[in-house]
Amino acid sequence: MSSSSSSFDLTPLGDSTSSYKPETTPDFPSQTEAPTVYVPVMRPPTPAPSPRPVSPAQSVTSFVSSLQTAAQFEAPPFQAFLNEFQSLSSTTRQGYLATLLAHCTSRELFFMSTRIAPLLKRDFLADLPIELALHILNFVDHPRTLSRIACVSRRWHALVQDENAWRGLASAYHFDPTLHGPCEPDADESDATGVKRPHIPQILTLPRLPQPPRALQPAQSSQGLFKYAWSTLVNWKRGGRCLRTHRIPVLDPDSGVVTSVALDADWLVAGLANHRIHVFSTHTGSLVRTLVGHELGVWAVDLVSRGGALDPSHSPPPPNNSGAGTTSTSTLTATTTAISGVPEVLDGPALLLHNRAPAGSQVLYPKGLDHLLPPSMRAALALDAQYPTILPAASHSHQGKGSREAGAGSARSDVAGATRGWGQPGALVVSGGCDKDVRVWDVRTGLTLYVLRGHTSTIRCLKVLHNRPVAVSGSRDSTLRVWDVQRGRMLRVLAGHAGSVRSLDVCGNRVVSGSYDCTCRLWDIDTGECLQVFRGHFNQIYTVAFDGKIVASGGLDTTVRVWDAQTGHCTAMLQGHTALVCSLQLTPHALVTGGADGRVLAFALPDLRVHTRIAAHDSSVTSLQFDEQFLVTSGNDGRVRLFDVGTGAYVRDITAPSETVWKVVFRREMCAVMCRRAGKTTVEIWSFRPQEREDEQRRARASFSVVSPSA
Repeated sequence: MSSSSSSFDLTPLGDSTSSYKPETTPDFPSQTEAPTVYVPVMRPPTPAPSPRPVSPAQSVTSFVSSLQTAAQFEAPPFQAFLNEFQSLSSTTRQGYLATLLAHCTSRELFFMSTRIAPLLKRDFLADLPIELALHILNFVDHPRTLSRIACVSRRWHALVQDENAWRGLASAYHFDPTLHGPCEPDADESDATGVKRPHIPQILTLPRLPQPPRALQPAQSSQGLFKYAWSTLVNWKRGGRCLRTHRIPVLDPDSGVVTSVALDADWLVAGLANHRIHVFSTHTGSLVRTLVGHELGVWAVDLVSRGGALDPSHSPPPPNNSGAGTTSTSTLTATTTAISGVPEVLDGPALLLHNRAPAGSQVLYPKGLDHLLPPSMRAALALDAQYPTILPAASHSHQGKGSREAGAGSARSDVAGATRGWGQPGALVVSGGCDKDVRVWDVRTGLTLYVLRGHTSTIRCLKVLHNRPVAVSGSRDSTLRVWDVQRGRMLRVLAGHAGSVRSLDVCGNRVVSGSYDCTCRLWDIDTGECLQVFRGHFNQIYTVAFDGKIVASGGLDTTVRVWDAQTGHCTAMLQGHTALVCSLQLTPHALVTGGADGRVLAFALPDLRVHTRIAAHDSSVTSLQFDEQFLVTSGNDGRVRLFDVGTGAYVRDITAPSETVWKVVFRREMCAVMCRRAGKTTVEIWSFRPQEREDEQRRARASFSVVSPSA
């Protein structure tokens, strides 16, 4: 058998012979040779190339070429059949093919289907005008679907990259660039706010905190905005990262209670019952300042964010007070000289002395203390700044989750305890407590700027107006006092309550106060006039909320009453709690209440129907806050819980259980929890920024060095 005509060869083992012939060798006549045995050996198969994807056009070409090749080698009747088939009408062709398919075997039908399927595929998006293709993508309601569409082809990927598709998706999820995008960086010393500050030589010898690096760049596209907002939303639902956990040492557990908190985009401020105020960075979670000056517990703090612009309704201070160039020996002992009419402290130790005896520490009812400040402190308060005549579009990047209405025209107080500044270069803290003093602090230096005295009992509540250096404080002495925190003076006293002022809320130039005398009062801050007195509660009032049109109040009688700010009439009495109503938050669309019974009730506005009832905690609700997506509550049971604000469904616990939680406050990218763990006061700072954003912040901090005092 020939090797060329067979799939295997016969390879002999031994000598190759044509036939077997026994032979006897001469040397060994008694033995014979072994026969030759042929064993079949298979040849290895020839490797074939891997199949490649075939496009529809190539499939059609190969199919036609195969038919033509077959036609060349087949008999003439096959060509005659093709010619006859092409001459038939469309209806006759369909009938002919149907008859032909009925006579085909399953193998033949499968062969035909593999040939026909590629011919029927069609990219409908590519064939449509781009306007219609983008209109179709607007009906996609989930980002995962858009991501899958982008993986289909290059053409579809290019369509998905268009801004229109992501803009529609962001609108469907109510993602606002001003609220859900990265924080915009603050402007420089002379920026769009129009505030121009003179150059003041740095004479402070204490180490100053540099301006914290805010977000590097805002989202430049709708896709970038949606990616950032969606990642933040997912982090809220599933995870987040604890930036830092601080255990604050205290001598007495009762003195370690966190009584008040304020949060903006840069700083977290916490006031404690041990007379200290701690300032944390929201970018790193580090404890950067401890403000020491109050003699007793701190009960109220308000954080004035850096930047902003002065409200045109507030007259700017004169460049120099009439007392400029003079010094009060009871408040500040230092040598001063007049340089361009501005007093200047020549030595750093005088500033240390000033912090021990700040301006106003020995003055009752001050009429202006700004002439006692050195230039660096005047600059911190923007006393010598040149203000614009009209209010420009100021940056409100510190207004985070839950402040959709925040803008140039919004004057409602921030639920997180932060206030838009009036153009000062750094953040300020205004605080009050059991020592009856209102103190103004510079966050960057940690120095006390003013000590404002006038109250005769503990200060329980305090608010600062947006874009105005005006603060309102409420005290157990039954009065409210209005302060100019820029010039260090008391403006007026609001008297009328017969009991302790427990809570207040501001909107524009009006303030609402709730008192233990079972009444609420509406005041005009600029004139001191009492506009309305709201009577109806049967017991002490603990919390109030005001949005400019509606006043909501809750107290010990377990009811929530809603008042018309214009007429003073009670429009509704809301029931549902079985104990003290201790927390309120009011927005144009909803009113949410929390009580000592552990319940949280949500009422829809304007009809005030009960939208959601939540059994949030096993004991008293200590704080609550909500935005357009989530509701965060804390309780004495040691839990911090996250709920869906639309349905009231429980989402998850933000942190591990503790002994008790005093305060919780959040913005769109972070959340701060003040609690007690293992008998120690604990502050947890959580970040929900996307990981890419965290990497940008980390790189920014790595390249951001602490400036020297001369910088």
